[in-house]
Amino acid sequence: MKAYVGLGSNLGDRAAYLLLGLSALSRLPETRLLRLSPVYETDPVGPPQPPYLNMVAELETALSPKGLLAEMLRVEKALGRERRERWGPRTLDLDLLLYGDLVLEEAGLSVPHPRLHERAFVLVPLLDLLPEGRHPLLGQSFAELLASLDASSVRPLVL
Repeated sequence: MKAYVGLGSNLGDRAAYLLLGLSALSRLPETRLLRLSPVYETDPVGPPQPPYLNMVAELETALSPKGLLAEMLRVEKALGRERRERWGPRTLDLDLLLYGDLVLEEAGLSVPHPRLHERAFVLVPLLDLLPEGRHPLLGQSFAELLASLDASSVRPLVL
């Protein structure tokens, strides 16, 4: 099954945390890292905090959605993620955006990600990987969803 994971970091060495997260994702059981979007610098959502680096990874996995999410939470914790406040700063944030075309709503897990369609910082890198992609629940293309948002806070990372 193809799954799409959003990665974000805005504490410490942001690029290093993204690389560590990608390395950990590539070592998950029954999972292969297939493709990566470019990295974008984005303005934060929520309380005042530093800007983020964001990207999306395409995985092929035999893990269940719940199993993949459990592994992602383990990786976040191992890399110093502390959940102190909603939308607060973080060393690494991993979000399960899509799991094939699955639509799932259960305790602790919603697929597609419940705010995917509201977040330019997710849609821009997701479109790099899925230019013809459609939201499995809303039926709209990711491009249509992005067109309804202000994406000016999503800037390609230039080294």
